[in-house]
Amino acid sequence: MIPSTDMYQNIHIEKISDARLEQKEVLAGMLRLDMIHPVVSGNKIFKLSPYLNIAAESGTKQILTFGGPYSNHLHATAYEAKQRGMSCVGLVKGKPPLQLSITLEECLQMGMKLRFLEGQQFDNIDASTLAAAYPNTLIIPHGGYGRSGAIGASEIMNLPGVGEYNIIMAACGTGTMGAGLISVAKDHQKIILISVLKNNHSITEEINALLPEETRFTNYTVEHRFHLGGYAKKNNELFSCMNGFYSRYSIPTDFVYTGKLVFAFEQLIAEDFFSRGSKILLIHSGGLQGNRSLISGELNFAGKDYLCC
Repeated sequence: MIPSTDMYQNIHIEKISDARLEQKEVLAGMLRLDMIHPVVSGNKIFKLSPYLNIAAESGTKQILTFGGPYSNHLHATAYEAKQRGMSCVGLVKGKPPLQLSITLEECLQMGMKLRFLEGQQFDNIDASTLAAAYPNTLIIPHGGYGRSGAIGASEIMNLPGVGEYNIIMAACGTGTMGAGLISVAKDHQKIILISVLKNNHSITEEINALLPEETRFTNYTVEHRFHLGGYAKKNNELFSCMNGFYSRYSIPTDFVYTGKLVFAFEQLIAEDFFSRGSKILLIHSGGLQGNRSLISGELNFAGKDYLCC
């Protein structure tokens, strides 16, 4: 199920144009994967579906996965598990808070059992120990990282209109979606991934680990200049960029992933990075629910462009 036909009908490519792009005859658009579904939005359904299908086919009744207190991945997994009648456990990085984030509250409401693990304990989870503690459970790696997740994400490149673009840009966390895009990109296409983590220089190795071993991929680059301080770090410069993008195109972005993608896109335009006649596609990977953690007024669209069902 990657994803169902009725989900496809909401996906479209929205044109992005301004005087700077027109002057260089650059065509740009944004693939609105955030329109797929209000909860399992963006790339989540693509990455999750192969794992959930494996669980269903093997008769596994429980899944376990990982994330932080504002994790889009945990939120989407909780919803999909509920829809499929499966039990679900979320291992959350950090101490149990006095008050749960809205994200985690909704995970609980959707039936996910939460277990909190502090930094080192979370980062050093042993797979065999975890499997022993949770028998008859399918363990989905953080962010859906793995070949199954990458294969699911590769379906994004088959969506209508994507093949017309020669530069595909996307935000990059674990590299799972990036690996999927890279693995099936056509000869005329180059993938540019915007790392949202600071000092995430191992990401190339992690992406390559998900690609077919017999093939060496040279059709992608990872930009490390636009994380703005690290994962989920934010500042007024980022908010200004996100607000300006929304004012021009009515496209909401999130401050963790797609906001930094747009920030990078704007900076690269200013640097005259793109060749004349380029056709650039930005992938909106969803995640708008994370904006609910922001202070009211920081964004000119937060609150009205995300609905939880």
